[in-house]
Amino acid sequence: MKRISIVVPVYNEEENIAHFAAAVEEVMGRLPYDYELLFIDDGSSDRSREILRMLGERDGRIGSIFLARNYGHQLALTCGIDHADGDAVITMDGDMQHPPELLPQLLKKWEEGFDIVQTVRLTTEGVSVFKRMTSTYYYRLLNLLTDVEIQEGGSDFRLMDRKAVLALRRYREHARFIRGIVCSLGFRRTTVDFVAQARYAGSSKFSLRRMISFALDGILAYSVQPLRAGLYVGLMSALLAVVLFLHVLFETLRGETVPGWSTIVVCSLFFGGMQMMMLGVCGEYIARILQEVKDRPLYLIACDNRPQAAEKEAHDG
Repeated sequence: MKRISIVVPVYNEEENIAHFAAAVEEVMGRLPYDYELLFIDDGSSDRSREILRMLGERDGRIGSIFLARNYGHQLALTCGIDHADGDAVITMDGDMQHPPELLPQLLKKWEEGFDIVQTVRLTTEGVSVFKRMTSTYYYRLLNLLTDVEIQEGGSDFRLMDRKAVLALRRYREHARFIRGIVCSLGFRRTTVDFVAQARYAGSSKFSLRRMISFALDGILAYSVQPLRAGLYVGLMSALLAVVLFLHVLFETLRGETVPGWSTIVVCSLFFGGMQMMMLGVCGEYIARILQEVKDRPLYLIACDNRPQAAEKEAHDG
């Protein structure tokens, strides 16, 4: 019997975990697969860990890994993918916005021979117009800047065959944009559309600051266009400076030069602003280089509550 690993990162989701686990159990119980439901707790401060321990004691198919602190959604997802041992791995969120009812469709596509089955979110119930518009135009900008085609509306709800998972594990950068990495892997892929439901309970932990950081990781990890834009702006600025110099020289020869502070201030602000902007862009790339050369671990595990981990510990002991 084929084994399916379902990886679910959670952070302060005490109100959702048990309901989500029951929904997955109901769907997977009707399918001819062995499965594990692997929760990755990303440093929760509520009762999430207590609930996960109780679920694991009740059902041996439910395991959990507790990270040492809050590392963020992408690194928690990475931890789950690193420890999933199924023939196929499905990643999804535990707030019910990724509907478990869609799991049979993903598995059907996998059985048809697709290595990656990516879900595409058509819309999200209750989401603001601002978030919907920024998401749409962000992916359009990202595809314009990069050579990798990243699915617009794509989410971290996807199925990956074992060989795609093993390929993904070879990517170890710290500033991770898993949607981009998966799109760059290749392999035979297809998509499944869905409408994301409103959260079952609680509120989103994805703040505006995290959204901006996530967006920057996606652009800077897959594009050097911001650096090239600096080159183009520099060339345009140099050309503008030559034109301005010729203008001043012409007015001087005519004897009509009138000293004015406005021109100086405008030019100073323009060129100074361009320099600071490009220093900031260079700083973002340099910061990521520094982060990578340190070669620190992506995450640290505080406790591994999977049944196989307990068996291994008992055997080693």
